[in-house]
Amino acid sequence: MTVKYTTPLAVGSLIALIATGAAAQTVDGPTVNWNLSTWGKQRAFTAGMESVAKQVAARTGGKFVIKTHYGEALSRDRENLDGIKLGAFQMAHFCNFYHPGKNPAWMVFTLPFLELGDWDVRSQVTQAMLKHPAFIKDMDQWNAMPYKSGLLPQYEFMGKSAAPDTLEGWKGLRVRAGGGLGDAMKILGAVLSTVPATETYTGMERGTMDAVSLPYTYAHASYQLHTIATWYTNNMSPGTSECSAVINKDAYAALPPQYKQLLAEALPQGYKDQIDAYIEIDKKNLPMFKAKLKEILYTEAELKRFREVAGKPVWDKWVADNKDKFDAQNVLDTLLAEIDKAKKAKK
Repeated sequence: MTVKYTTPLAVGSLIALIATGAAAQTVDGPTVNWNLSTWGKQRAFTAGMESVAKQVAARTGGKFVIKTHYGEALSRDRENLDGIKLGAFQMAHFCNFYHPGKNPAWMVFTLPFLELGDWDVRSQVTQAMLKHPAFIKDMDQWNAMPYKSGLLPQYEFMGKSAAPDTLEGWKGLRVRAGGGLGDAMKILGAVLSTVPATETYTGMERGTMDAVSLPYTYAHASYQLHTIATWYTNNMSPGTSECSAVINKDAYAALPPQYKQLLAEALPQGYKDQIDAYIEIDKKNLPMFKAKLKEILYTEAELKRFREVAGKPVWDKWVADNKDKFDAQNVLDTLLAEIDKAKKAKK
């Protein structure tokens, strides 16, 4: 995947807050302790919320604490939205394709070949989409409010099977891929699995999965897939998904105004620190992958054929399948418009 990075594009009014020096002020208030439920270990994906937690603790002299609980200590990864609804914890990460029925509008981010490989574009587009009425409505049913995207990088595959050097090589392979990416792989003849990331190592080790798609490169290394894999793709860039941090609405409503403001002010640095973490881990992982595994690079002709077969047709099918649930066409059109807007802003 080719990514570019300058400075993440901040959310509208936050720029003004930072310009006035608000972000440097100490915030006084009551003692508040929040718990954030997540899965896996500390890694690039969790760096953004770790940054937010560090900022709010520092700005309040330790009075506002957000404690991250790793390894599904508070909830199973597929049940974090349920835990938020119950008020079992105040914040949680969730991934859209773990449970499409819980967040149907959010599944637009799993559509293949969206132009989200640039960090600035990814950041601006995702922050805009978190405010979309359909996204907010999805979270309302879980008593949740969107807070911060995990800005997952483009996915690539890592596998332990006969290497799919051509698109025909995917036929019959058992692959972990969800959402629109899964639909695209199904078109190539792959057999789909949508197990959580935490189960991918076991699946590949036991031979129940031939290949796993994860955010490249940090997630493959985080889950140690490179230690048992034999090959990886390096330019497929078939798509991504959306994993975000959400807040229990009752917990947020109970915060004093200055703490709500603080959460907003912490976002730009949180996004920057997250992107920096992804970039730094790529510098370590890529040489390690190249030294140990077979690298698969598809020709431009093969990639073009893949996009034609499994790109827009999957988009159109997604709209048709969801048109009676919400305004799916508007969600897709808004996403594409935001991508175009963000790309133009960089020129």
